[in-house]
Amino acid sequence: MADIDWPTTLYGLILEEGFQETPPQTSIRTDMDVGPPKIRRRGTAGIRKISFMLFLTKTLVGTLDTFFTTTTKSGSLAFNFKLPRTEVSSEYLFAAEPIYTPQDDGYVASCQLELLP
Repeated sequence: MADIDWPTTLYGLILEEGFQETPPQTSIRTDMDVGPPKIRRRGTAGIRKISFMLFLTKTLVGTLDTFFTTTTKSGSLAFNFKLPRTEVSSEYLFAAEPIYTPQDDGYVASCQLELLP
């Protein structure tokens, strides 16, 4: 497990709307000149991708921004994150920088993470 943990104050703010999880792509598909395509497994370890949004106050935008920029060194360090669907903690990396969009009395932050194999 990583030495860094996702800020606990941000767990309850993950919105169900827009949550996406993509299983690892571990097979390859090759179209044939004749007949059905061939599909084979190319490995067993793949990267599971998740994306979600959080509704944050201005203070909590600072929490997420500091976590990304300083704690994970702009997303270069892995951290422990509990997947909302399973409640299991695993090591993740940021797949992209968080995006902050003003909405109502706060901000919506869009995050993309990758589960490490």
